[in-house]
Amino acid sequence: MANSKRKQAPKAVMLGVALDSDGHKRVTQGDNFLLAGGTKDTHEQMTETAIKINEKLNARRKRLEDVSREEFDDIAHDAGLRRQSPESSRSN
Repeated sequence: MANSKRKQAPKAVMLGVALDSDGHKRVTQGDNFLLAGGTKDTHEQMTETAIKINEKLNARRKRLEDVSREEFDDIAHDAGLRRQSPESSRSN
């Protein structure tokens, strides 16, 4: 019997986790993203951002797994995300 396992292309996924809470458990899943947690407003913001990133990927006719880190950073920045250094996000 022939081996029916096919080598699958790697799949990239955006993972969003919000740590603020209002007591509700929220999870939203899309083709290439999974979002968990957050208040209603925070979760909506994450969802809108993930959708904007996907729209920008579609406009470039690319999939998430096809873009470099630099190109993803550019797309994410255009969608409203800002990279923070670890030092600036620490609280003392």
